[in-house]
Amino acid sequence: MASKSSRTGMSQAMPPSTAALALTDDLGSDRGRIWRSLKRSPLGLAGGVLLVIVLTVAVFAPLLAPYDPAEVHFDTPFQVPGTVGFALGTDDLGRDILSRILYGTQASVQVGLLSVALAIIVGAPLGLLAGYWRWLDAIVSRLTDVMLAFPFLIIAVGLAAINGASLGNAAIALGIAQIPTMIRVVRAETFRVKELDFVMNAKAMSAKPFRILGGHVLPNITSAIIVQATVIIPVAVIGEAILSFLGLGIQPPGSSLGIMLSDAQQYIFRAPSAAVFPGLAIMIICLAFNLFGDALRDALDPSSARK
Repeated sequence: MASKSSRTGMSQAMPPSTAALALTDDLGSDRGRIWRSLKRSPLGLAGGVLLVIVLTVAVFAPLLAPYDPAEVHFDTPFQVPGTVGFALGTDDLGRDILSRILYGTQASVQVGLLSVALAIIVGAPLGLLAGYWRWLDAIVSRLTDVMLAFPFLIIAVGLAAINGASLGNAAIALGIAQIPTMIRVVRAETFRVKELDFVMNAKAMSAKPFRILGGHVLPNITSAIIVQATVIIPVAVIGEAILSFLGLGIQPPGSSLGIMLSDAQQYIFRAPSAAVFPGLAIMIICLAFNLFGDALRDALDPSSARK
């Protein structure tokens, strides 16, 4: 696949109307190739369908949930799945498990998106700078090593001690934990792209470094950043469940899949469905992002154009 910057260089030598048509054809060709690649992947399509369902649930949870997730029904505790009015049963306080899972999915997706946003906002620029300037690479690499020395659980404990446990603090802790990985991915891609001919030509024409990074390097590593984002989100979803399970994430009466698992462990043999369904929800969320991310990685790979 020709790089976006090389296409731009070609278009500058054409009349404006011809250049616009050429760029439109290139973009249309790329979109068509990516779509064809996704259609050839049954697992990718399955992941895409699951992802649409997960995102729909996350956005419309208040409309889809039959009850408020914190609403208790003391007269109907431990209802089995399929009970009239409670499709997935109830927990020890008579709270509707389906409603709690829907709101818990919303919280998981929120944490995942906030975490990946933090990782991209901080990690991508640092990776770009480290990959372009060798002297800065040593500084950023040492910073990355320091960040890796602090597991997200330690960061979450510190944030909870300072500001209290919450969804926001959990997202920050998980986002900070993913910054080093994002830095390394972007750094490696920058190393690769900056040696390509169109970047070397821009340097020879005395283009300013930040213009090269923003106009030539970044557009050609965006696909790697997108794919890495699909890897970070499932990790953040599991991380949020762990933090909430330990009492360092979302706090009651807020609904979280991790909180549901923590509550269910006390009566796992009496009402196993209270633990099974939240666990399945976590699995489906992570599976959706992983399957779609794998298919998207293959679709964005330029070598797939030759298949």
